Amino acid sequence: MDDNQLFDVVVIGAGPGGYVSAIRASQLGLKTAIVDKEWLGGVCLNVGCIPTKALLKNADLVHTLKNRAREFGVSFENLQADFSVAVNRSRQVSKRLTLGVNALMKKNNIEVLMGQARLVAKDKVAVTSGDGSVREISAKNIIIASGAYSMPLPGVTIDGQKVLSYKEAILQTTRPEKVVIIGGGAIGVEFATVWNSYGSQVTIVEMMPHILPNEDEEISAELTKIYSKRGIQVLSGHRFESVELTNSGVKIKVSAEGAPKELEADQVLVAVGFKPNSSDLGLESLGVKLCPRGFIEVDEKMATNVAGLWAIGDVTGKLLLAHVASAQAMVCAEAIAGLDTTPLDYVMMPRAVYSHPQVASFGMTETEAQKKGLETKTARFPFQANGKALGMADYAGFIKIVSEAQTGKLLGAQMIGPDVSELLPELTLAWQNGLTIGDIGHNVHAHPTLSEVIMEAAHAASGHAIHI
Repeated sequence: MDDNQLFDVVVIGAGPGGYVSAIRASQLGLKTAIVDKEWLGGVCLNVGCIPTKALLKNADLVHTLKNRAREFGVSFENLQADFSVAVNRSRQVSKRLTLGVNALMKKNNIEVLMGQARLVAKDKVAVTSGDGSVREISAKNIIIASGAYSMPLPGVTIDGQKVLSYKEAILQTTRPEKVVIIGGGAIGVEFATVWNSYGSQVTIVEMMPHILPNEDEEISAELTKIYSKRGIQVLSGHRFESVELTNSGVKIKVSAEGAPKELEADQVLVAVGFKPNSSDLGLESLGVKLCPRGFIEVDEKMATNVAGLWAIGDVTGKLLLAHVASAQAMVCAEAIAGLDTTPLDYVMMPRAVYSHPQVASFGMTETEAQKKGLETKTARFPFQANGKALGMADYAGFIKIVSEAQTGKLLGAQMIGPDVSELLPELTLAWQNGLTIGDIGHNVHAHPTLSEVIMEAAHAASGHAIHI
């Protein structure tokens, strides 16, 4: 084998798990290559996390101008909000970041191969490029970071015109006048925010009893109430039955408790979850153990059951979030290099939904903690009593912190309100370092800041919140 074809680490997939593991491996002195069939930066940077956040910023501005301008003393005639400009700006943001990832690959001497990867042995990868040529490379360790793809609905074909996945929704430069979103998870509610702000008539269909079904039920109820005020129709507890293409758009049939309902729209967005990109990689022939749903089983160091093969990110099914993939990437690369690693606690990982208002959480809800037999104390504080939120004219929502009643040990937090995703690190850092809710209350927070709601909630746990 030519030494130029032999690597210490080959990473399959260049998303926020893959490229981070490649960089960390290279930093640790390991000769590293990375393979991706389409993009550096993966789905997240190209058609996922990053461009949607750019679109959401545009949507927030448009919503403010349409609904709150007079409150700020701003007046205008004939407001025009060009959705195509918002999409083009989101593409520029993505391009800037993907170019940055490319520069990081060069800086860290990581060889980049663009093409379809397939394992031909536990230490060999064949990469088929766009022109059909095949290059075979060998590695002492192979990290599978191939991600996941949008889960289809039975009998539904994504045509990119009337029936969309998140990818087509992000890239299209026109918005639907009337749209139905199947799935009330993070992707569904985020697109609902964007399209509603620009004037689309939006309906969310969610099979579970409430949208954001993985979040605290009270938080989901609050978001539903706010969305209803904004004109977004939320049909929770409704099962998707079928979609029919019409001359003008789509006809969607749903049902609730057996009662049928028919919805008409220009487009329908299918956002019901993800399946792992674990097929066609050659895993089965190597005996790599998969979960029933196709996710790759890994241990706390991200090792599979086959020596030298590792897996990180969405393809493991642990928690399908970009920052979780990056955290797994660091653990994996350091484990390969022989360093001591700290196991990840997926329950305590931060989670964020960038709807308006945002939703953020970590750890257990009060109900989940009590089901585990824990005696809890839940502290609350509303943004309506926070000076910074009032000054921003963005004060819907509240924060809940769940702790052990006797010890004050943090068990989790659930938040809905302005920029609450930015409030998570204080809480997760406090948990990681064994701080109690009392310790958080004693920490002096700058005034006026949104973070004061955390301090006030902590005081509320002891029965002496100041501003409520």
